[in-house]
Amino acid sequence: MSRIAPLEPPYAVDIQQQFDRIMRGAPPLLLFRVIAAHPRAWEKFRGGSLLDRGPLSLREREIVIDRTCALNGCEYEWGAHVTAFAEAARLTGEQINATVRGAAGAACWSMAEQAVIAAVDALHARATLSDGEFAALSAHHDDDKILEIILLCGFYRTVSYLANALALPLEANAARFPS
Repeated sequence: MSRIAPLEPPYAVDIQQQFDRIMRGAPPLLLFRVIAAHPRAWEKFRGGSLLDRGPLSLREREIVIDRTCALNGCEYEWGAHVTAFAEAARLTGEQINATVRGAAGAACWSMAEQAVIAAVDALHARATLSDGEFAALSAHHDDDKILEIILLCGFYRTVSYLANALALPLEANAARFPS
């Protein structure tokens, strides 16, 4: 069980509507239920406005999220995303494993994807991008996409902090880190 108790059903109408919008009708994740039990935290979390697709393709978005969560050792969120989105994002088994165990320059990625993964790795390690890393990212992505990549890295680092610090048990149907 989580270190902080989750909200239990039945949910208030507005919370249920928010869960339905985020989860597209699926039951809400434990992470969302824990945060939603605390109105200010839930408002701030949703206020990040990064729970939508934004300017990135689903594939680009999932590569950023999966790599960020993997680097933060957040099997909870990584597994939830891989289960929910990897197929639709057309991530192969090799690529899914590479989000956890692979180098940014792994051959399973396109050059544009390698630049994204290198940027995620740099932001995780140093909280910045070198001129070369930014140039590589800029060669494939416009400013809106670059900003979204940076924002997603920060948001999912926060999500990783939450899931890890709250000791959230893994969702029953979620993928697990490769061994």
